[in-house]
Parts: sequence; C-alpha cells; structure tokens
Amino acid sequence: MRIERLRSHLEDLYRKKTPGSFKLYRRAGQSLVHGGSHTMRLWRPYPVFPVSASGAEVEDVDGNVYLDYWQGHYANILGHNPPVILKAMRRLLESGGLHTGFEGRVQIDLAEILLRQAGSPGDKVRFTTSGTLAAMYAVMMAKAFSGRDHILKIGGGWHGASPYLLKGVRHHRTRKFGSAESAGVADDLLRRTHVTRFNDLDDLEHVFKTRGDKLACFIVEPFLGVGGFMPAEPDYLRAVRRLTERYGVVLIFDEVISGFRFGPSGVQNFYDVRPDLSLFGKLIGGGHAVAAVIGRSEIMEWCDDRPAPGGRRVLFEGGTFSGHTSYLKAGAVMLGHLAGHAEIIYGRLAVKGDSLRTGIEKVFADEGLDVRCTGWGNAVVPGSSLFMVHFPRDGKTMKSPDDLLNDAVVDVRLREEILKLALLIQGIHIVHGGGAVSAAHGNRQIRKTVEAYAEAAALFRKFLLD
Repeated sequence: MRIERLRSHLEDLYRKKTPGSFKLYRRAGQSLVHGGSHTMRLWRPYPVFPVSASGAEVEDVDGNVYLDYWQGHYANILGHNPPVILKAMRRLLESGGLHTGFEGRVQIDLAEILLRQAGSPGDKVRFTTSGTLAAMYAVMMAKAFSGRDHILKIGGGWHGASPYLLKGVRHHRTRKFGSAESAGVADDLLRRTHVTRFNDLDDLEHVFKTRGDKLACFIVEPFLGVGGFMPAEPDYLRAVRRLTERYGVVLIFDEVISGFRFGPSGVQNFYDVRPDLSLFGKLIGGGHAVAAVIGRSEIMEWCDDRPAPGGRRVLFEGGTFSGHTSYLKAGAVMLGHLAGHAEIIYGRLAVKGDSLRTGIEKVFADEGLDVRCTGWGNAVVPGSSLFMVHFPRDGKTMKSPDDLLNDAVVDVRLREEILKLALLIQGIHIVHGGGAVSAAHGNRQIRKTVEAYAEAAALFRKFLLD
C-alpha cells in the first residue's frame, strides 16, 4: 500500500535523526503508561524529548531544532519562555513564590483584568487549574442553577476530559458523533448528553424544539479548537443566544483556546453575543496552570460557601493549586502585555496566519494535491493565527467537524500521522496538520515552514500519485 511505504520511509528518516529521543522513550516505557502522561504528546513511533525551548523553537536531546507550532498546547502566544514573563517570575520566586495555600492579592489583580477585558457588569470569577475542570464546574453550576440535568454540545467539540462532556468528540463511521469517548463514563451521563451540528441552524432549532425544556446548558466554542479551527457564523451564534434565553438554558462559551488569541479579550466580543458563563484557560496563565469560569453572579454564587437554595452548593474548590500566586502573576503579566501591545501583536499574528494558510494550499496545489486549510476568520473575526491542514477525498466539501473529522470526507491519517512525520524530519513540529503561530514566529520562520510543507507535498506526490 502506497501510504504504508511512505510511512516506512519517513520513520526510517526520523529514527536516524532522533536516536537519543528513542532511548529516552524506551526508558520512559518502564515507568510511565505508554511512556508518558498525555496522548497528544506520544505520537508514533515515539516523541522527541526537548532540552530547551525559546521563542518559536525547541531543541531536542539529539541537538535537532524544531520550529514549534504546538506552543504549549496553544498556550504560548508570545512563544516559549518569553522574557517579559521570565523576568516577572524570577522576581516573584526570589521573594518567595512557592505555594502557600492562602488567598493572595494577585488573584484579585487577575480577576479584575479578566472582568475588565472579557466580562460583563455584575460578573464574578472563580479560578481553577485546567480547562477540563473549568468546563466540569461550569456544567455543574448550570445544572444546579437550572434544576435540569441534560447537556447540549457540538459534535466535534472538545471541552477536556470531564465525564459530562466525553461524548461526541471523535467521528465514528457508524454512530458519527453519538459515541462515548472513554470507558468508565456512566451510561446515564451519556444518555443525558446531546450533540448538535456546528453552524447548523436547522438542527439547532430541532434540538431545542424537542429537548429545550430538559437542557441545563449548551456549551459551544465560538471558534472551534480541536474540532477544526472554524469560526461560528454570526447568525448561528445569535440564534444560539436567542434559543437559550427562550428555553431558560444556560449558555456556556468555551474560550479556553480562543480567549485572548484574536484580541485582548474573548472572541465573543467580535460577535457582540454574551453567554451566561465563559471558560478561559491556556493564555491566561502565562505558561502556567490557570483556568477560570467567568459569568453571571446568580449562577456563579452556587459555588459560594454560604448555603445555596435547597441547602446544597456546587463544590467548585478548584484544586490544591488553584489561585497559585506565581501562576496568577504570570497570567496577569501576560494579559497586561497583550493589552498594552494589542495593535501590533494581533495584527501581525493574523497576517502570518494568512500567509501560512495561503502558502500551504499553494505548494500542495503545485504538486497536484488538493489541500485546504481551516483557521480563517469570517465577517466578524478579523484574521487568525490558527491553521489546520486537510486532505479532502474526491473534492468533497468541508463545512463542519462532521466533515473535518470524518475519514470518509478527509484523509484523517494523512493529516494526523504522515504529515507530522514528514515535517518533523525537516525541523517543523505541528499538531493536527498545523497549529498556532506565536508572536515569536517571524517572516523567516514562516517562509521556512512553507518550504517544508512544499517538500512534504513533493514527497506525497512521489509516493501517493506517481
């Protein structure tokens, strides 16, 4: 099979380039499950092991340098270890920045920044340490507030590993987005979690007409992350707000990836659509484990220590390291820097993203291969630093995660496995065929990246078409 020959060729080149990483991977397998602690980092045949990271680049144990578009799971919008963050962290650690278990002034600082830049009048904030926990707590508060027990989400939407939301993430040939994503999740939770198509107004209206009075919440990314880097259509998002208000459903915007990625606030600001609760993470920690739920005080107060209606409250405690002083300080510095340099940073990120997407599509077209990128903005989202590469089958159209994650519509393996190896051997690290441009990626790095995709395109033509 042609694709197997291509994979074998790429693996041979990769193994020759990374013997030190292979040695560490074998050692890791003796103590860690499958050699690590996060599936996305454990690609086949084995991952590289970095020894340093700075700006746009990562260097591995074998001395190979990679332009990195994963950038800390999209958390490092300024690049790896930006000096503005490191300087603040050094000062804090020298004055005693380890965990104390007390509340701190910097927590107030970051909460005020978030409310000022991404909140609405009367909103409140509570911090935790991951997007998964933020999503879980938001759903719990929505259920408590509404007195209902059903959840609606987008097919292809990823909101972390909360048991409430581990359905409808990956596309399955027979059940599409109707399957559970994990063993160990209670069947009753799965039955009470419903899935709708992204940007599909007809399907959305049908779901609300048939189940609206049972739904506690609808959780949606206004700009899809893992589901394909696609923006919500303005009419769709306005309809989402209208229907959730009509049926008394708590609207949750997951902005863990999109928050502060397009401007110094949530992407929701471009749509002028306000949810009841918003989830933020990644960028707001400045490279540390920080996430937050922001929203209407009458919902957020369900995690207040005082007795809630009915005598129970939501145990949104956030974990031992929620509100960690150094984490929150890094976040405050990051958001302050982004706000102070917004015109320069976000304009350049959008231009670089456009340049990459355009260049990638062109070099594949030059080799006779149909490749399309997602990550573009729309009528209200002014450009994007995100990019994902897709290989449509037989010219099929791609309108939603139902298409982008369906192997019958796009060649998922070519995007997720083969393209990754083809670029790694050229010193480019990507995820899902692409990733996120950071402020540290300059024009030279963008040109080098497009050239690497061109080399991959030529290799694909040789093995798959000739």
